[in-house]
Amino acid sequence: MIPTLEDVRAAAARIQGIAVRTPLLRNDTLDARTGARVFVKAECLQRGGAFKMRGAANAIAALALEVRAKGVIAFSSGNHAIAVSTAASHFGIQATIVMPSDAPRIKLEMTRVNGAEVVTYDRVNESREAIGARLSAERGAALIKPFDDAFVIAGQGTTGLEVSEEITPDIVFVPASGGGLAAGVALALPQARIVVVEPDGHDDIARSLAAGVLQRNAQGIRSICDGLLTEQMGDLPFAIAQRRFECAVAVSDDAARRAMAFAFRHLKIVLEPSGAASLAALLEGAIDVQGLTVVIIASGGNVDAETFALALAAQ
Repeated sequence: MIPTLEDVRAAAARIQGIAVRTPLLRNDTLDARTGARVFVKAECLQRGGAFKMRGAANAIAALALEVRAKGVIAFSSGNHAIAVSTAASHFGIQATIVMPSDAPRIKLEMTRVNGAEVVTYDRVNESREAIGARLSAERGAALIKPFDDAFVIAGQGTTGLEVSEEITPDIVFVPASGGGLAAGVALALPQARIVVVEPDGHDDIARSLAAGVLQRNAQGIRSICDGLLTEQMGDLPFAIAQRRFECAVAVSDDAARRAMAFAFRHLKIVLEPSGAASLAALLEGAIDVQGLTVVIIASGGNVDAETFALALAAQ
């Protein structure tokens, strides 16, 4: 089932009191540098430190009570893990999270602190989807997918719904891996141009839009944008993408670091590399935004101290 704007509105009602409303930040330096009127949606200030709380909370809240009682399974490189474990704790149920062994330490630690069982895997040689499906079947627990789920997409779309209640943007830059956030935002802002942002060398969305069919990324491609390294976009997000995404652009690790430093210096927020990708695309001039009202989705702020320090030192 492909979600709709009405599903996004239903999600907003469902997660009220679980997820929080995040601010739209303005900065004169950012406007002057881009020639645009720029608003930064600070999802780094979301509960759990990232937008993922919205989709996880909506998906779990929508489960039948008898299904929810059996607990939930999720697979994630980090922010979905934190979100599912946080939402599971809110509902008083058990969460088991499949995470890559090389996930940022802060994300592993935050997931465990929330009371979840963490099962690690080798992201190059093992399939998190297969591990998650096996655990779900063995334990009878519901599998909460990170992006290819109508309730998750609708929940993520509440990010855009909040934007629509304050401004009418011409264009929105959204970081994307599986595409759940970008698809949800596209549903919530039907009149806005949607530009998705990927890491260099991991451009499956750009290739999928060009080919008209889903493309996969080769295994083993690395980037500091760890939250954007999904092998391919989800089927449901792609169905929305084909109708609504204008294009996909790529940013380098260095550009992500520069954006992290800019956000810290001028916006006074902490962003992880993946969360800074959209700001990086804007600052690098990937799209001409002169005279436009622009929204940047700053999707998360769960970054190790060492990674953040390196970003600041690189300036």
